[in-house]
Amino acid sequence: MGNYKKLWYWLFGILLVTFTILGYLGVDVYRNAPPIPAQVKVASTGEVLMTSEDIYQGQSAWQGTGGMQNGSIFGHGAYQAPDWTADWLHRELIAWMNITSQERFGVSYEQATEEQKAILEAAAKKEYRTNTIDENNVVTISETRAKAIKEIAEYYKGVYGDDPQYDSTRESFAMKTNTLADPARRDKLVNFFFWSSWVASANRPGSDVTYTNNWPHEPIIDNVPSTENIMWSIISIVVLIAGIGLLVWGWAFLTKHDEEDPQAPHIDPITTFKLTPSQKALGKYAFLTVALFAFQMFMGGAVAHYTVEGHTFYGIELSKWFPYSLLRTWHLQSAILWIAAGFLTAGLFLAPVVNGGKDPKYQRLGVNVLFIALLVVTVGSFVGNYLAIAGQMPAEYNFMLGHQGYEYLDLGRVWQFALFLGIAFWLFLMARCLVGAFKQGGDKNLLALFTASVVAIGLFYGSGLFYGEHSNIAVMEYWRWWVVHLWVEGFFEVFATAALAFIFSSMGLVSLRTATAASLVSACLFMLGGVPGTFHHLYFTGATTPIVAVGASFSALEVVPLVVLGYEAYEHWSLRTRAPWMANVRWPLFFFIAVAFWNMLGAGVFGFMINTPVSLFYLQGLNTTAVHAHTALFGVYGFLALGFVLLVLRYIRPNLVFSEKLMRFSFWALNIGLLGMISLSLFPIGLFQFHESVSVGMWSARGEAFLQQDFLENLRWIRTLPDVCFLLGGLGVSLQVVKGVFSRS
Repeated sequence: MGNYKKLWYWLFGILLVTFTILGYLGVDVYRNAPPIPAQVKVASTGEVLMTSEDIYQGQSAWQGTGGMQNGSIFGHGAYQAPDWTADWLHRELIAWMNITSQERFGVSYEQATEEQKAILEAAAKKEYRTNTIDENNVVTISETRAKAIKEIAEYYKGVYGDDPQYDSTRESFAMKTNTLADPARRDKLVNFFFWSSWVASANRPGSDVTYTNNWPHEPIIDNVPSTENIMWSIISIVVLIAGIGLLVWGWAFLTKHDEEDPQAPHIDPITTFKLTPSQKALGKYAFLTVALFAFQMFMGGAVAHYTVEGHTFYGIELSKWFPYSLLRTWHLQSAILWIAAGFLTAGLFLAPVVNGGKDPKYQRLGVNVLFIALLVVTVGSFVGNYLAIAGQMPAEYNFMLGHQGYEYLDLGRVWQFALFLGIAFWLFLMARCLVGAFKQGGDKNLLALFTASVVAIGLFYGSGLFYGEHSNIAVMEYWRWWVVHLWVEGFFEVFATAALAFIFSSMGLVSLRTATAASLVSACLFMLGGVPGTFHHLYFTGATTPIVAVGASFSALEVVPLVVLGYEAYEHWSLRTRAPWMANVRWPLFFFIAVAFWNMLGAGVFGFMINTPVSLFYLQGLNTTAVHAHTALFGVYGFLALGFVLLVLRYIRPNLVFSEKLMRFSFWALNIGLLGMISLSLFPIGLFQFHESVSVGMWSARGEAFLQQDFLENLRWIRTLPDVCFLLGGLGVSLQVVKGVFSRS
């Protein structure tokens, strides 16, 4: 550890404490997950409306149609169709009050007087917020509620089926006719929708808030932010301000600024290593990365267009073969795959560099085998997605081979496990070089941090295998966010920091001491907020108050290191003039500068916008979430993966000269396009939805009537312009990479 002993102790201590919190409260997630009732029955007649098996089968039916790619549950999923939890709850409440109003006053709820409506709403709140589950895990409901359930169930069966009266609704929701063709499975589907709304309306035993902490906003039954929600939102802002203050204080008074950067060498030190056979084999990885990137862009363009023409693509009835749910699945899954491919490429290139420019035996063979495995997983998972959503795969195979139904982990379980094995094999290939590097002399602290991040990336994807087809959705969300948040936003961040530090120190542009210290400090900051901050995704998925408290407090700390990224961007910018040969890697450097900017704006500003419990209470599942998703996922990890690919390509094709015009156009088109799609469409739509969510309710902000207003549809049409700009920029980068891969240099 040497001079970095204190920093290592800090990092070890932070990891020990934060993972203890994550694990301890994970037990709480299991223990307090919303129950799946053994039976739901009518109190007065004893009629059993559904059993736990019916609910589980309904969950499987929902997963098989694309799950979170067809609307959302508990606010997590696609933004086009409704949030089925909020939508079912509101429709059932209106149906219940209509039936009750007719019985009591002889008029519909709409025709009732204000006094009568107040009486009905008070009665509805009492019935719906009262939890009737007993020691036998049986939920009893009134005969009136049973009538309401049966009445609205027909609507959902019609929407998911082929009832012609819902043709325009299906078009608004971008749902194909017979999204769920089997009537028996539609009968099961509505049981799952009911269960999610019951969880969102019944108070947790011994508490005055629901299992979902009163989400979604539904004024009829007083589903409003709880006292704890508001309290921890305020505390999280205080924590953020305190964290930023301590960071500035530490930067000003504790950081040593007297160390000068080393004199840049006359030639790029990395070029003094002879390319190894495994490094020469990485061209196809670069090609796969941009091929998947191009595919993802086209899928994203089609998905965005489905929001204005629900069934057609400029008149072509595309949804018959490629419905919205399928293309959105491919859009998100290909994003994970190409970004991961870019990171794997960087790791496989650096492995021989840290090993003194040598390949272990059969390293090239391993690199080639891994590439074939990635192709098999990509093609197999995409075909499985298609067959499941098209209804051409037997229902019992959907989860394993077709579609799991969960955002970012949509691929069938078999393909998910195969991808985990592939990443573990990448870890093995990396480890063979890293072990050899440790046997060499010199300071190994930065190498140790880089190795730790490689191990984490290799193993933590496996956390997505810890739930099953019929796992409680609260438990599933816990493990899903281990992958989407902790694996991607946590360990990928540390890997990127250590990798860039290794690259720049290997180039002789920054001292090894400075690079090591900065990387360790960054890792401490990322892990301190990032690990327990995973819980901020679980506020309203069946978690208890301690999880809300921890998620709010620690996720505020995630923003703290992002405030200094402007300085990091400046440091990267200044490297371009450190040596004449830096001109060769000018464009990869520009992409790394863009990473710092979007990390600050996308992950920092737009992330914190939806971070506090009270803001997320109204914003979860709206287009404001998409603002953060696009600017953080592509803005940070997308630009980073492309930067890695361009950098590796520059070294494995030594005579390659990037086209200045093409790269300048592509770089700025990507940035302007991303900024445009946010500022001209997603963000303003999200703000209008936010107002509707606060003033009316979540059901309305995601409802057909609200989203199909002309001015909102016009905003979605306007997005076409920045989308095309972004697409052209992405194709330009891809063209540059393809030219480089197939050049003879």
